[in-house]
Amino acid sequence: MTELLTSWGNAVIHLLLQPYYYIALIFIALYYRRQVALERKLIHVKQHSWGRETWRTIWSGLVMGLLVSLAAIALGISLPGAAVALIWVVSLVLMLFRVRFLCFAYSIGLLGVAQFVLSFFPDSLQSGGLSTFATALRDMDIPALLVLAALLHLAEALLARWQGARLATPLFLAGKRGKVVGGYQLQAFWPLPLFLLIPSGAGIGDLPWQPLLGGGLGLVSLPVIIGFSEMTQSMLPGRKAARTAGRLLLYSIVLLGISLLAAWWSPLTVLAALAAVLLHEGLSWYSALEERSTSPIFVHPPAGRKVLAVLPDSPAQEMGILPGEILLKVNGVLLTEAAQLHEALRMNPAFCKLEVKNREGESKYLQRAIYDGDHHQLGMILVPEPDELRTAEAKPSSIFSIIGMKTGTRRRSLPADRLKRTKPAGAEPKQENAGG
Repeated sequence: MTELLTSWGNAVIHLLLQPYYYIALIFIALYYRRQVALERKLIHVKQHSWGRETWRTIWSGLVMGLLVSLAAIALGISLPGAAVALIWVVSLVLMLFRVRFLCFAYSIGLLGVAQFVLSFFPDSLQSGGLSTFATALRDMDIPALLVLAALLHLAEALLARWQGARLATPLFLAGKRGKVVGGYQLQAFWPLPLFLLIPSGAGIGDLPWQPLLGGGLGLVSLPVIIGFSEMTQSMLPGRKAARTAGRLLLYSIVLLGISLLAAWWSPLTVLAALAAVLLHEGLSWYSALEERSTSPIFVHPPAGRKVLAVLPDSPAQEMGILPGEILLKVNGVLLTEAAQLHEALRMNPAFCKLEVKNREGESKYLQRAIYDGDHHQLGMILVPEPDELRTAEAKPSSIFSIIGMKTGTRRRSLPADRLKRTKPAGAEPKQENAGG
């Protein structure tokens, strides 16, 4: 027991001394800062606090990292110390192309394929500057690490179900027919500090139980980032987060089964590595196909104005107004265009009466006094008008957009953190829809 506690202490010190966990924390903070900047540009108010969201993801990542570590230690999943740097190098390179590639399944899957290719070369060719890389790659237990990737996606599914809807950002998106519609970006990342066993061959004693995948007594730290990224125009954030969590759960179960088979019969290792990457890509492809084949729901009906989002701690939230509901009447005025909302509120600046159609199509009647110091108007973000001037396109984001760097070339399609502004010839700027 003393040896195990000493190993835990050494692993924690190792975590604090290496740069990877701090890189993960900086990335998380930059991402949520960019999210708040996007909200300010598009809807002129912030729905999230980047400091609060960063802290929430850090502490929830700590909790989930500890749980995954305990499961990995119980299974006997091991990792040589040199392989930690190798995994992070691959992850950072992949992140340069797409942020969503910052995923353990991609890096381990590609390393598994690279290990398979490396096995065809004699050891005599694996010398010089590549010898350290080749040795670390050859010594990696790919099936065990793919089991760990399955456990991480199980944790990702739980976090997506728990926090995904809360982290959604409302967007104004260009629809299929040139009209602007409302939508949401659900994108979240969590830094997980993992603690894995050092392989038995490193001179460490055996565990006091018989682990499924081998391993010895002694720990090494491996910080990782897990997360998911989705866009939706056809679902409420809660439903989209639940559906994404369910698919991630199914993916983790399938990957776990294939990886355990590969641990039992090694020729399946390369197939398990390919499955980790291709099945994950299949999830992204199917989600995009589902969105393209479904009609958007965040559009205004002929009568009433649909609510896209409700700001936290606002009068609208206090009255119980929910995203997806339709604001029919304000102070007795039937709404058919956005300008009527502001005019109706000015009819009685100290009190408001609302008729709202809920998601089930039933009317509910709300009223509330409006006090000095209340949030601007009621704190609702309405679905954009079809000819809204400012939109954010649903394009994949790269690390350059997260940290605010420019690539030096102009693109017609901008990611969701960049805004596209269009103005018809001779049109005057119209009032932005900052919420009713």
